[in-house]
Amino acid sequence: MRKPRDIDSELKALADKARQLKERRVRQLGELVITTGADALDPDELAGALLDAAGSDAARKEGWRRRGATFFQGKGSKPARRAQDKQDGAAARDSGAASA
Repeated sequence: MRKPRDIDSELKALADKARQLKERRVRQLGELVITTGADALDPDELAGALLDAAGSDAARKEGWRRRGATFFQGKGSKPARRAQDKQDGAAARDSGAASA
């Protein structure tokens, strides 16, 4: 006689795997933002750029794909902004908000 399947434990294992994959995806997206230097952008600017990218045509997306592939192959330039530039930009935004 065949052993019955424990469906509850299988479902739990699948749910755990899905949770791990989602956490991994979020972590990788964060790493991508940091690697490309996009973490220096204001969250509203970054969201606007991503929304624009999501609605773009296929030809434009293909150009971005090629540029991204070149970046990850090490042939592209590194992000122009460094940590110090980011700190200077944050200080400028803070002082601008205080004076407004």
